[in-house]
Amino acid sequence: MTDADLAPATTALRPATAADLDAIGTIWHEGWREAHLGRVPAELLPHRERHHFRARIPVMVDSTTVATIGPVVVGFVMLHGDEVEQLYVAPSARGTGAAAGLLAHGEAVIGSHSDRAWLAVVDGNARARHFYERHGWSDTGRFDNPAWTTGGGTVAVPARRYEKLLAGVTAPVTRHR
Repeated sequence: MTDADLAPATTALRPATAADLDAIGTIWHEGWREAHLGRVPAELLPHRERHHFRARIPVMVDSTTVATIGPVVVGFVMLHGDEVEQLYVAPSARGTGAAAGLLAHGEAVIGSHSDRAWLAVVDGNARARHFYERHGWSDTGRFDNPAWTTGGGTVAVPARRYEKLLAGVTAPVTRHR
C-alpha cells in the first residue's frame, strides 16, 4: 500500500479490538524504532523487540483507539489517566489526518475527566515535538521518563514533558466498551 492508495480515503476512529493486536504491534514497533533508536539508553533496546510490544498490547487494548482507512489499521492512540501514553501512525498514513484525529480524540477523552493532558517525547525527536507544538501542546521541560522493561522494571529515558490545557476541547469522542 502506498501513500497514494491511502490519501483519498477517509480516516475513521474506533475502539481497538483483539483482532487489531498484530497491526498495532507492527505500527508501534516500527514507529518506536524510528523515533527512539539512537536517542535512548542502550540498556532499553533488549526490551524493545517486536514481540515485546505485541505482548504489552492486550492489557492496554481497552484504552486504545485505532485509526483506519478502509479496513486497514493505520495508527493508534493509547491513554493512561491524563496521559497520551502512545501515539503512532504508519508511515503510509502520514499526511492523511490520522495522527491529528487520534490526538484530538485522546484530548477529548482525557478532557472528559481532567483539565490537562500530558505526554512524553524522547529528547531529539524533533518531528514529534513539532507535531505536538502545532497542535497546541507546550514543552514544560526535561524529565527522566521511566520506560518499561520486560522484567517489570524501568529504564530512565531523557524526555521532554508536553502538556495541554483541555478546557473547551470539543473533538468527538469514541467511547470504549
